[in-house]
Amino acid sequence: MGVIRGEICHEFPVEAPASVVWESYRGLELSRLVNELMPHLVGTVEVVEGDGSAGTIVKLVFPPGLIGYLKEVFRIMDDEKRVKESDTLEGGFLHLGFDHYTIRVEVIDNNTLPNHCIIRSTIKYELENDSKAHLLSQLSIQPLITIAHVVGDYIVNNHNK
Repeated sequence: MGVIRGEICHEFPVEAPASVVWESYRGLELSRLVNELMPHLVGTVEVVEGDGSAGTIVKLVFPPGLIGYLKEVFRIMDDEKRVKESDTLEGGFLHLGFDHYTIRVEVIDNNTLPNHCIIRSTIKYELENDSKAHLLSQLSIQPLITIAHVVGDYIVNNHNK
C-alpha cells in the first residue's frame, strides 16, 4: 500500500497590480473579505490565535451542506514573494480521511500585461494509504476559484476609488 500525493492548481487573472491584490490576501485581510463578501458561498472565518503572520490559526465554518469546518495554521506568509501557505490542523478534508491538506496562494506579476497579475491557488494533499484513493473524488479547488474571483472583482471595482 503506497502513499498518494498530489496537487490541484488554478490560475486566475486579475486586472490589478500584484501588490494591490496581495494586500487583500496577506495576513487576516482575506479572512475579513471572506466574512464580508462571501459568507454564504465559502463560510465564515474566525481568528483562533495570532495576528495574521506565520503561526496564526483560523477556523473556517462552511455553509450548511458542506464539510463542517476546518482549522488551519498559516505556515508561510511571505510579503516579498507574495506567498501564503496554510496547513489544515483539523476538520475539513482531514475529517474526510486525508492525512495532509495544504493550501498555497501566490500572487504573481503578469509580465505581459502591466498592472495585471495572476492569483495561483494550489491544493496539496496526501493520503498515506492507497486504499483511500476513492477520497480523491471529493477534492475540489472550486472554493479557491470562487475566492479569487470574488476578491479579484472586489479589487478591480474598488482599487481606484
